[in-house]
Amino acid sequence: MNTLALFGACGPIGQSIAAALSAQGRRFRVVGREAGRLQAAYGANPLAECVTWNPDSPASIRAAARGVDTLVYLVGVPYWHFDRHPQLMQRTLQAAIDAGVRRVVLIGTIYPYGRVQGGNPVREDHPRQPHTFKGRMRLAQEELLLQAHAAGRIQATVLRLPDFYGPGVLTSLLHGAACAAVRGGTADMLGPIDAPHEFLYVPDAGPVVVRLADTPAAYGRTWHLAGAGATTQRALVQEMERLTGRPLKLRVAGRGTLRLLGLFSRLMREMVEMHYLLSEPLLMDDSALSQLIGPLRKTSYAEGIRQTLAAVPATAPLRRSARPA
Repeated sequence: MNTLALFGACGPIGQSIAAALSAQGRRFRVVGREAGRLQAAYGANPLAECVTWNPDSPASIRAAARGVDTLVYLVGVPYWHFDRHPQLMQRTLQAAIDAGVRRVVLIGTIYPYGRVQGGNPVREDHPRQPHTFKGRMRLAQEELLLQAHAAGRIQATVLRLPDFYGPGVLTSLLHGAACAAVRGGTADMLGPIDAPHEFLYVPDAGPVVVRLADTPAAYGRTWHLAGAGATTQRALVQEMERLTGRPLKLRVAGRGTLRLLGLFSRLMREMVEMHYLLSEPLLMDDSALSQLIGPLRKTSYAEGIRQTLAAVPATAPLRRSARPA
């Protein structure tokens, strides 16, 4: 049994992992709530087995996990339902154990760390002391998994990612700017845009996740995959301007504006508590990961922005950017 399954496969990171597996000629399973989305993303890939599930049903989870050796967990929830993260993990974990799954890789976030203590860059031993509700829910999710590993019930690891961007990534902080750079108009962004930040180019993630999942020594702890170094949103906007040859109009929303917009938008209201990550940056040190699995390919911001702009349809409707779940 060597099947690798992507639970929550239709997001950008899931598709990056699937591309890496396909490049190796490996068969894999993709699991999602909606058959239509799975077919649209993977129906033409002969290596992908499409399976639907109901994450609220233990029987459905067991069926989706049956025959799987390694489960990569990418399941997202709406920003206003972060209380579901521990619940979904608990159900999925128990059902996976019952189905005979040996390993789980959780694609995690920096939310459980809370505010930076001791300065940047942050290593994996940074205290996990979240001061936000979303951070506490993500921490509870991680604890369920790592406690199961410590108890010998399953092998588990967590890979933390920063904000990401890339071709077709609609949930990036940079998506609105990329659309405006290609189509014209004004880019809506979250500020401050001059503070240090890091972004992971999504196609770089998949090969790393596959290598991590295949490495026995990876299990039992947390790892970081950082972006291509510290930058700023403004610097990346300037790169877009350089590539298109024209200035970009910006409309930048800070914390106060988010609070105001939150009176009318549930998403904006939920984003307020995580705004500190823009004004109090947390940058990751991923040297431990490179020591474990070897060199980590990092696409330069210049090349990543070029590829991102090239993938923006000239006439598609704009979507509001949002942070990943």
